[in-house]
Amino acid sequence: MTPGEIQEKDVRIRNVLDVARPYLRQDDGDVELVSWSPDDGIVYIRFLGECANCPLNIMTLQAGIQAMMIIEVPGIHRVMMVRE
Repeated sequence: MTPGEIQEKDVRIRNVLDVARPYLRQDDGDVELVSWSPDDGIVYIRFLGECANCPLNIMTLQAGIQAMMIIEVPGIHRVMMVRE
């Protein structure tokens, strides 16, 4: 993967998080990109605020963020949550 392709994918990943962010902020939460690897197609995120301890954050992760990420960012296969 070229540096330009990596940068484009990084922008697309951040755009997906930006789409999810307003919904999370409605509940006083947020999300941040921790890291991602072009080699394995995994994105690591951290929920912030109220979302960090919400018992439904796994549903937000899988049915929301991960589902959008897989559709919008070719080569991404999984989104994983990081806790601290």
